[in-house]
Amino acid sequence: MSSSVVPPNLTPEDFEVEYSEEASLPPEDPSLSPSVWIQKNLFSSPSSAVLTVVFSVIAVLTIRGLLAFILGEERQWDAIATNSRLMAAQGYPLDQFVRIWVAFGSLIGLAGFSAAIFRASGTISLKRIAIWVMNIGVAAGVIGLLAPLSSSGRMGWIIAALVVFGVGAAIWFGFGEERRRSTFIPSIWVLSGFALIGVISLWVVPYGHYFLGEDGRATVEEGTVAFSTQMPWTVMWAILVVSHLVGLAVRDRLPAQASKGFLGLLWVIAPFVANWIILRDPDFDYDHVFSTDIPMALAFIVIGGAVLWAQSSSTIGETGRLLAIAILLAAVYTWVSRIEFLDFLPNWSMLQKARLSMLFLGLYGLAASNFSRDNATRRAYVAGWVIFMVIFHWLVTAVNSPSTLNIQSDTYLGGFTLTLFIAWLTLLVSFPIGVVMALGRTSNLPIFRLLSTGYIEIIRGVPLITILFFFANILLFFLPEGMEIAKVAAVVIGYGLFSAAYLAENVRGGLQSIRRGQFEAADALGLTTSQRTAFIVLPQALRVSIPPLVGQAIATFKETALVAIIGLNDFLRIANNTIPAQTDFVGAKREGLLIVSAIYFVVAFSMSKYSQRLEKRLGLGTR
Repeated sequence: MSSSVVPPNLTPEDFEVEYSEEASLPPEDPSLSPSVWIQKNLFSSPSSAVLTVVFSVIAVLTIRGLLAFILGEERQWDAIATNSRLMAAQGYPLDQFVRIWVAFGSLIGLAGFSAAIFRASGTISLKRIAIWVMNIGVAAGVIGLLAPLSSSGRMGWIIAALVVFGVGAAIWFGFGEERRRSTFIPSIWVLSGFALIGVISLWVVPYGHYFLGEDGRATVEEGTVAFSTQMPWTVMWAILVVSHLVGLAVRDRLPAQASKGFLGLLWVIAPFVANWIILRDPDFDYDHVFSTDIPMALAFIVIGGAVLWAQSSSTIGETGRLLAIAILLAAVYTWVSRIEFLDFLPNWSMLQKARLSMLFLGLYGLAASNFSRDNATRRAYVAGWVIFMVIFHWLVTAVNSPSTLNIQSDTYLGGFTLTLFIAWLTLLVSFPIGVVMALGRTSNLPIFRLLSTGYIEIIRGVPLITILFFFANILLFFLPEGMEIAKVAAVVIGYGLFSAAYLAENVRGGLQSIRRGQFEAADALGLTTSQRTAFIVLPQALRVSIPPLVGQAIATFKETALVAIIGLNDFLRIANNTIPAQTDFVGAKREGLLIVSAIYFVVAFSMSKYSQRLEKRLGLGTR
């Protein structure tokens, strides 16, 4: 009887198998010739032939009418071209607009690097690429034949269609059947290739230069777009490619879990840094920073770290939880004692940043018992507190500092920038709250179950617009004297609480799908309730909940359009109200609304397709 011995110098990582998406997919069906494909799919029977002809006629008439509407002479597309900067970031100072590009470039670079580290880039077969390219050529040909264009314009579209279709056909016929099906290219390089074509077109295609002149009137110059548009988009493309190449070069040299955890942290703080550091450009009062902010941060780091080290001890028991609850109650008291209708309470005055730090220390303390396994785990937990305090105090100091921007409106955010910021922060706020509410609603403790159920049912029974009105206009009456909240922050808080109620129900459905055997196995291993939830139950529940969670994320992004009702200038309000009110473009609404609809569709469709790939990668529905 033989036994295998694992060499002692091997680590668990040596046994990991890199995920290969194409290896997990079923083999593609053999390619059919065009005539066979048409006969099999369109004219396989007399009834299918009739339906094909009828639907083809309807499709041609529909496409022709849509193209006539989009490309008709009465359309004022120069309204969108002239106001593209307004729709992107309304109200942001032109002399500091480079900050918009810096923020966007930072996110692009983070996305490219993360795609490499997380191995999130899928692959596309040459067969599918060829089909896509030929379909683009067919679409261009349809536009050239059916659109109301001049003779030269029609000929240009037809020539472009023939060239693009020819490239797709060359890919199709240049590789054999086996190579078309077995050759895969990373999707990020395919998308980068299409993006490169778009960037090159900015330098060579005479789109025209549209801008508002010194007299405020719309002006157009023939030629390519402005250099201030060409160069930033070229740099964005280069940042994406370089960051992904750097990620590919270093990902096998970095510790997998640590690098992924660090990148996850960066994605969480990215919207805060992009907004309050890069875009807002705070003017720090360094005398106050060194006299108050840094000492306060050091006090919470040192004292809080010592408290958490003690609370994470395996011998402290319930005393640690009681201490955490006492800290939470003290933090809550510092708020309620300052509310006017509770003025009978003795006031414990302290800076808002200190109140929030105490609140977070109490929450950290409640979770400390789950990290009492050994001293290394305790040190990692305290180190997490230190990192969190450094980031938190830095960001709060930036928020409390005046901005250097010279803006004419209440907020420097507007247009598509505002839409993305609200959607992103809303998802960050709502997801952890939703998970906690879902766990509370399925808890065996009546107090948690009743509170969570009440919150979910009350919030879901109130329209979103009512929530937005309350947090934007009425919440101020409930705040302590002298405390204010920006309208964007109020909207994010209200919208986050609203979205959390729906996310909680989505997660609850995933929790209910976990079989009882999983709980019994966790108990047999001696795991605590928190460990069982964090390491056994939640990962499986969230995996099952991916489709409804992505649906809620898409709905959250689209419903950001409601902020226009309370006075915020998102890009829908700019397209619907601001641009049609300009002297040169009076009543030009349809063009802007078409662009806004297209942007919403592209973002929502991209999220949907990525979720489908994620489901396939995780084997959802198959194992």
